[in-house]
Amino acid sequence: MLVTGVNGFVGKHLARELKEQGDEIIGVGREDRPSSELKGLLADYYICDLMDQAAVAKLPLEGVNVVISLAGLARVGDSFAEPEKYKAVNVGVLTNLLAVLADRELKPRVIAISTGTVYDPNQRLPLDEESKLVKNGSPYTLSKIAMEQAAQEFRNKGQNIVIVRPFNHIGPGQEEGFLVPDLFAKLKAAKDSGNVIKVGNLATKRDYTDVRDVVKAYASLAHARGLIHAVYNVCSGKSVAGKEILGLLLQLTSLEVKVETDTSLLRPNDILDIYGSYQRLQAEIDWQPQIPLRKTLEDFVKTRG
Repeated sequence: MLVTGVNGFVGKHLARELKEQGDEIIGVGREDRPSSELKGLLADYYICDLMDQAAVAKLPLEGVNVVISLAGLARVGDSFAEPEKYKAVNVGVLTNLLAVLADRELKPRVIAISTGTVYDPNQRLPLDEESKLVKNGSPYTLSKIAMEQAAQEFRNKGQNIVIVRPFNHIGPGQEEGFLVPDLFAKLKAAKDSGNVIKVGNLATKRDYTDVRDVVKAYASLAHARGLIHAVYNVCSGKSVAGKEILGLLLQLTSLEVKVETDTSLLRPNDILDIYGSYQRLQAEIDWQPQIPLRKTLEDFVKTRG
């Protein structure tokens, strides 16, 4: 199996999961060498800028039965400052690879990772694969919709492509730029700043899945003999408020802090509640999330010392 973006948060967990299942993994990344956390997990590693078509053309794709495309830009907040970059990268890293596969007449199963944010949140919950897509989302979300559309064009030409839409995923090793690591960083910093942290609207509820459950879903889709559909959600099927996550982090760190609302962090049009349905995955490959939220946060805190 070939995994792009292997050095990332999800890539490291995915490589570990695939290795445990006996797979031979070829990793692809822009970094000069694979992360130290990948030691012993990869059969081979290739440095490749997937935005460079000539570089992609040099990848050894013959004999690869599955490609899991994790590479791309994922920080929603950053996408507002660089919308064109997000679209170019999140479409290009996949389509450049698909173009090479098509040119060589290779048809491995390609698992293209999109996002659960592609759904319009203003509709009946839970959101399933048939729910309508958003028309005006963040640049990140719109880049993923464009990626899906480009992938569908290759699928129409005979490529074996599966679109996966993960909702929020959290867990050990996640870096700042996302809710859990950001809250944790604020808690740690509060020790030196009067035990006060400033937050946005933590009443909003989102669907969180442990990254280790998420990669089990990816691995199961990679190994499945036959798949009925072209699109699958990966989610927990329930929503959790940010204030609940903060409460658990406070328990796990034994910190006492004062929480204040920072109006600059508030989003006036923020949706109060979002969660998805994983029933399609459960029906086809018998997947469902296993790791409780508290365990996820315990393991996250342990990795931060």
